[in-house]
Parts: sequence; C-alpha cells; structure tokens
Amino acid sequence: MAKKNADVCVVKHWQEAPKLNEDTFNDDLMRHFYYTLGRDKLGESQLYLYHALAMTIRDRLVSRCRATNQFLKQRKTRKAAYLSLEFLMGRALGNAVLNLDLQSSVSSALQQYCTNLENVGDAEHDAGLGNGGLGRLAACFLDSCASLALPVVGYGIRYEYGMFNQTLEQGHQVEQPDNWLREGHPWELAAPEQSQRIKFFGHVETFQDKSGKEHRAWVNTQDVLAVPYDVPIPGYQNGVVNTLRLWKSGATDEFDLSEFNAGSYSEAVARKNLAEQITMVLYPNDSSENGKELRLRQQYFLSSASLQDILVQWVEQYGANFSDFAEYHVFQLNDTHPSIAVAELMRLFVDAYELSWDQAWQITTQTMAYTNHTLLPEALEKWSVPLFEKLLPRLLEIIYEINARFLKQVSLQWPGDINKQRELSLIEEGDVPQVRMAYLAIVGSYSVNGVAALHTELLKSGLFKTFYELWPEKFNNKTNGVTPRRWLAHCNPELSTLINEKIGAGWVANFSEIEKLRRYYDDEKFHKQWQAVKNINKQKLCDLVKKRCGIEFDVNMMFDVQVKRIHEYKRQLLNVLHIIHLYDRILKGDVESMAPRCVLIGGKAAPGYYIAKKIIKLINNVASVINSDEKASPYLRVAFFPNYNVTAMETICPATDLSEQISTAGKEASGTGNMKFMMNGAITIGTLDGANIEIRDNVGADNFFLFGAHAEQTDEIRKHYNPQKIISQDPQLSSVLRLLESGHFNLLEPGIFDDLINAITSPQDPWLTAYDFASYIEAQQKASDTYLDQPTWTRMSILNTAASGSFSSDRTISQYCDEIWRLSPMQ
Repeated sequence: MAKKNADVCVVKHWQEAPKLNEDTFNDDLMRHFYYTLGRDKLGESQLYLYHALAMTIRDRLVSRCRATNQFLKQRKTRKAAYLSLEFLMGRALGNAVLNLDLQSSVSSALQQYCTNLENVGDAEHDAGLGNGGLGRLAACFLDSCASLALPVVGYGIRYEYGMFNQTLEQGHQVEQPDNWLREGHPWELAAPEQSQRIKFFGHVETFQDKSGKEHRAWVNTQDVLAVPYDVPIPGYQNGVVNTLRLWKSGATDEFDLSEFNAGSYSEAVARKNLAEQITMVLYPNDSSENGKELRLRQQYFLSSASLQDILVQWVEQYGANFSDFAEYHVFQLNDTHPSIAVAELMRLFVDAYELSWDQAWQITTQTMAYTNHTLLPEALEKWSVPLFEKLLPRLLEIIYEINARFLKQVSLQWPGDINKQRELSLIEEGDVPQVRMAYLAIVGSYSVNGVAALHTELLKSGLFKTFYELWPEKFNNKTNGVTPRRWLAHCNPELSTLINEKIGAGWVANFSEIEKLRRYYDDEKFHKQWQAVKNINKQKLCDLVKKRCGIEFDVNMMFDVQVKRIHEYKRQLLNVLHIIHLYDRILKGDVESMAPRCVLIGGKAAPGYYIAKKIIKLINNVASVINSDEKASPYLRVAFFPNYNVTAMETICPATDLSEQISTAGKEASGTGNMKFMMNGAITIGTLDGANIEIRDNVGADNFFLFGAHAEQTDEIRKHYNPQKIISQDPQLSSVLRLLESGHFNLLEPGIFDDLINAITSPQDPWLTAYDFASYIEAQQKASDTYLDQPTWTRMSILNTAASGSFSSDRTISQYCDEIWRLSPMQ
C-alpha cells in the first residue's frame, strides 16, 4: 500500500525559487491586487480580490510544483498518466487553502480588506470540466495522488464552455451556456511552447525507405494544435504539487493569406474555427452526425496530445530508445472515452518512432490500464466505421490490424467457433459496421477494473464475460472513493472541528482513523454536539434553498435529498412517486406516523434526453402543488435545486439526513455521492446496487434502509413483469397513479406526463419502478419512524461517519498504486 508520509517535502530539492511564506503573504496579496491587476479599490464586487488571492496562493503552488517536477526529473521514476475526458474540480480556492495550511495567513490578510475567505470565494466559478460522478471521481483521485505523494499527471480538455447552466422556465429545464472562463482562470499556467500537433482527415499512403522497408504515411491531413494549460494540484500539507494538464485546441500557423486578401474571408478562417470547436463545449449533443464527429474528435484530440506529450518528454531525457519505456509509464484510461489511446500509441510508436509492430504492441499492452464505469451497454461507445475512415483513417487501419491479430488468438482459444470471433471482434457487424471502443481498451490493456465489488462481478459474469474467460488475470476491482479533505474537512468545518476535539486531526490525512468515532456513538453529550452541528448545516441549506428555489425549509424536519444526474436508472421518478404518496396520505389525514420532511432533488438532464427532462418537469409541478397547499406545509415541502454543481453539494451534503441511492439494482456501477453523504452522517436509503452494498456491509444492516429487488433477481423479474397487476394489487400505488392520471399536478397542461405514466405501467420498463415501489414505501416508513426517535437516528448518523473510512479515495488510489500502477511515493 502506498505510504502516507506527512513529512514528504520535495520542496527541499528546489534551490532557486523565491521564498514565499506567511511573512510575505500580505505583501504578495497587495502586490497582485494593485500591480498585477491594476486595482486601486475594492468596489462592490470581490472578483479582483479573489483573483489577487488566487494568484498569491498560486505562487506558492507553482514553487512547489516546480520542486515536484525537478524531483522527478532527477530520478528515473515510474509515473502514471490519468486520461479522462472529465475533471469536475469545483472551486479551487478553499481546497488550496486547506491543503497548503494557509487558513491563518488568508484570514489575516483578508481582514485588511474587511472581508473573509467565504465571501471572496463566492467570486470563483466552478470549473466547467465535467458532467457528474465520473469527473468528480477524477478530481478526487488527483487530490489523493498528490496527498499520497504519487507521481501522477492528469490529462484532460480545457473546455471553453462547461456542461450547461440549468435554469427553469415553468418547471422545464432550459440550458444556458456555461461560460465559466469569462472572467479568467487564475489557477492555470499556459505552456504554448509544449503544444502538440494533432492530425485529422486526409488519407494513408504506402512508401518504402532506402532499405526497402514498407511504411504507412498519414498525409494531406487537417491539423490542429493542442495547447497545454497546467493547473497545480496540491497534496495535503506534504509539499507535493502534481499537475493537471488541460488541452485547448487552436489553429496551426498555416493560413491562406492570399485567399483572405482575395475576399474569401469565411473560407480562410474556416479551418481556424473548426480547430477551436474541438474544445469549445463539454459533451456536444451527439444525436446528430456532426455531434458524433465532434465527440470523436475530442476523444482523439485528448489521447493524441497526451501521449505525444509523454513521448516527447521521454525522448528529450532518454532519446528514442523505448526498450524500458514500459517500466516507467502507465496510462490509466478513465472509462471508454480515451480508449482510442491504445491505437494512437501504436501509431506513434510504429509511424513516428519506427518501432516494429511487435515491439510497439508489447509496450502498449504493458502500459495501458482501463477502468470501466458503466453496466449500461448503450454507454459503451461505438463509432461507425465510415466516420472513423473519414476522420482517422490511419487509426482505423491500426484497429483492423489489432483486431486481426486478436481474432487469431480467439480462434486458438475456441477453434472453429465463429460466433466467439463475432462476439469478441473489435468491429461489430451490421448495415453500418461499428468500432467497439470498450473492446479495444480491453484488448490493449493489461488491467481492466470495475469500480465496486458488485459492478466488477457483473462485468465478469455479464458484459465482458467472454473476455474474462479469455483473460481472467486482467480483471480486478477498485471500489471508488472520495477525498475526505474536500468532502468533510473543507465542506463541513463545524463537524470537522467537533471530530478533531474527540479523536484528533489525524483523520484528514489518514481517514481510517475516523473509525475512532465509534466509541462516542452512545455518548449523550456527544449526541447533543452532533445534533447542534447538523442543525447549523441544515440552516445553511435552508438559506441556500430559499435563495435558489424560493422555498422555505425547516431545520426541524428531516432533510431527504437526491442530487445527481437525472437518468431513468437513477430513479428520480420513484422518489417522486413516494412524494406523491406522502401528499396523498396528508390529504387523507394519515399523518400520525409521518416524520415531517423536506425533500430536495437536484441534477441536470442531458439536453437530448426527453424522458429525463419530463421527470424534472414532474418534480417541479408536484413541488408547486404541495408547497402551495397549507395542509401539506407542516409535514412536507419539496424543492428542485436548479443548476446543481460541486459548490452546491458542499452545502447540501453536510445538511442531509437521508441519502437517496435508489437506482435499479445492477445498473449503478458505484456511485460516489452515496459516500459523500455517508461521511457527513447521512443515513442511506437504497438498493443493493453499486457501492451501496459495501456501504451497508461497513456500517451494518441496522444502519441502512434497504429495499428493492436484488441484481441477481432482476432478469427473472423482467421475464414476467406485469406492472398493471402490481398496481391493481397495491392500494397505495393505485392511489398515487390515480392522482397522476387525473392530471392533479398538471391541470392546465393536459397529457404532459402521459409518457412518464406509460413508462411506469409498461411491461418493458427496465427500471422496475412499480415492482420496487412497495418495498421503497416500507423502507421510507422505517426511516420516518427512526427519525422520530432522535437518539436512535443520531447513533446511526455517527456510526455512518465512523464507518466511512474505507470510502476515502486515498484507499482507492493506494490500491491502484499497489495492484495496477506499481508506483513509489516521492520521498
């Protein structure tokens, strides 16, 4: 296991950097405010003070980052590159202050400006570099790599516009551009001299060199530049600062001036515009052919730029001798998006550095490692062969060659079994053949991991069953984790202080120590302190919900929260059915055993995801009816939180009582929101899906509200699924459906929710919403009964935090390090 060494300080290896310490902090802040930014007074906005503070802290990060890089250059050390199309970093300021231990310096400096870190930090935009759990996981992993002093570089894309800003119009989601860079990003440092050239389009030609050796040349390409922007990633108070390198696309220097002078302005700049489009928007809508092409361009752009960057650095240090390259490099592919890196590394070795195919393949398959994040077959990306042939002709040739050699191996394993070859082929047959990118990643990698115990078992027994039969040694599990520094120490300072008082502060760096809280789970005095902290956090969320949603929450009510991407498998729809059930009970006067609760739901639906957007509309309509009904107000309040993001979660998470993790069993790979809520003392209501299973195992069945069909039951249930029969035999579900079908929540919008009703009542509903309803209602009633018994609830809350130690991303990264990457900490 990678050792956590708080004394690691590579700064000692740096000699020439200026001394930056607490004594100079105030002067540095003033210098940046007055001279770097040219300000002479604060004004109403704290934006310039934020930028000055960020640059003051960045100075300290850069000095440590330089020291880290110099340390690595002085030693031939094995390194990892983490390739991800998303890095959902959130705000950087508070995290940097915590990890550099600058709280007192920042507080003292800001007092001169009659403000504090919280107010200044509000001027920072969330970096729009990710969509949901995948990107947030990548951000947690980078924090842990730096905090464990591991030599890991993140590679991503510097999107001009993030996912989108979500607004609501009459309950409907409306997407607005997320121009998160409009006021600059003071944490990044451009490195244009290290730009890489990326090829697209063109065609492939064959030629022979003087010795008669045959070569393939990708020619007449339309090239773009990948310009790197480096963001420092500080470890927790250990002197280590790693790097996240983000690529921005730009035009090459070639420009047809004669065409421009002749008046063909649009043609002359078309190539520049096409180049810049690649990194313009995170996840373009790929329902159109143009959208698909742009998405593939993004994936290749990221992979090619990152691999070229690493190979250039190797050649600069060691020359073009790659005989021991695999001993010192590993590339972790974060989901299927960067899987084209397998073919691109082959292209670079064979075409650019003239290695033989066998040499190149040996290095590639010893350096690539693939993490799968989904059990949904539709999320395993496929690209049409015609699109590949047009956009990346040389890469398609290489994939064909990889496939041909691989299928020979398959035929040796299963002689004469054409079906096995068809099943495993990297090219899916059909009217329009498709390149199976996940298969490319599996074939080209030495490690394939899932992200929760159940997920990995389902990969081995289902989605990738035949690959597992072929290469069982490749498959392994790495249950996800989240960083306790952001998701407890930073976002919940009141609880952190209380924990420090009881067990010391060592848990921030070594989260397994949080287990020591167990000794206080039955301490009445500690209960009161725990409840007082929870109420402070709930009041903060009340204020935020009032500001963002216009709804009054009450700290004395249970806070029941589901915040995540809106998707049918995550079953926000099931949550809404329970809300309607509670409202129906209130209308009938059945409130005796009902714990008053405030329900908060938040998340974005993909712009082209019709049903998900209908679910958002339903949530808002149901909330509007309930919140305007005086009979409901003492027992139930509902809000949809618009434009949910990392910063919002930092307020939502500490205030939550009940964490909704209610996906259909066998559909959620892991989940990480469930871990953040658990760390902060929320109790989970959930299915046996993803990491819920391990959460329940750790905290104990008595401290988890379980419901629903198990993953191994769902296939059999679907064979005979009859939701109409279930509804007719369940008076509670029948009553809920009557309210929905009567138009009670859409009196002025007839028929608007018919598609959702049809989805619930359809025998083809893959999410088994009606099947799990009764079990869900029963678990919710148990949660309600328990909440009314506050001593029991508080014990369960404390035990959830105390049992969350293994869900630190430090533990996950230590396992990646020991079992896949084989890195040594910098010390």
